[in-house]
Amino acid sequence: MTAPGMSNYLRGFLITLFGVLVISPDTLLIRLIAADHWAQLFWRGTLSGAAVLVGVAVVTRGRGLRPLMRPTRADVAMAVVYGSGNIAFVYSATHTLVANTLFLLATSPIFAALIARFVLKEAVGLRTVLTIAATLVGIAVIASGSLGAGGGRIGGDLAALWAAMAIAVTFSIARFQKGRSMVPAMGVGALLAGAAAAVLAPTVMIPAGDRVWMGLMGLWVVPVAFACLTTGPRYLPAADVGLLMLLEAVFGPLLVWWVLGEDPGPRTLIGGAIVLGAMVVSNLWLLARGQRDRRIARRA
Repeated sequence: MTAPGMSNYLRGFLITLFGVLVISPDTLLIRLIAADHWAQLFWRGTLSGAAVLVGVAVVTRGRGLRPLMRPTRADVAMAVVYGSGNIAFVYSATHTLVANTLFLLATSPIFAALIARFVLKEAVGLRTVLTIAATLVGIAVIASGSLGAGGGRIGGDLAALWAAMAIAVTFSIARFQKGRSMVPAMGVGALLAGAAAAVLAPTVMIPAGDRVWMGLMGLWVVPVAFACLTTGPRYLPAADVGLLMLLEAVFGPLLVWWVLGEDPGPRTLIGGAIVLGAMVVSNLWLLARGQRDRRIARRA
């Protein structure tokens, strides 16, 4: 996918960008499938989880799956949190506006910052405080549309916030398990989500016309994007990753509007603009500070 002489930064940028482009039609595919969200979740979790584990086994010649024979508490936590995040995401995408889901999902860095402050006892600077404040305003505007005459639903909005928090927790776990790959545990988490859906679904059968969309989502979109979005960021600064990840919150609603004509409404657009604007400014601030620190280091 990348040229041999390519720099690590460019390699990471292209891999991450490809992952974002691949995941962007995810919510559109969920909307195109007529089956209820439990049936969708069963196939999404089962197919993507199996694809991830098979991929790990092939790439590592089976060695990558050995840690699952003796899982640690981090492995168990990762599987449970990642699986619950999958459940929340599919529920949100089928129970509120797609724009609401993706705009609220973009708040995951805020949850990561809160985890760093209150769980890991790391210092939180002025940039993070201002970003959190602006993001809370955007969330309130989006929620006001769901509570009012907008097309969103508050239950789906709350599920999106849980999915955002689950993303933050999974990345926090991975951050402190650098010597141990969390990819197999995330594959198991997807399978757990599929197993939970199998118990709760009235039926796991989906209409024949939806099987192509389901196969595309479970065997291509989710596992390929998952592989890229866990590989590319290893070569990029956090701010660059944050800016690239915001593209999904732009492309996803546009695809649903273009194909299905779903109008997010003015409050969702205003609230989403506040959320995305806060994240963009925050990451640009972080980039500028990183460049300044590098210049100072070179002069020293």
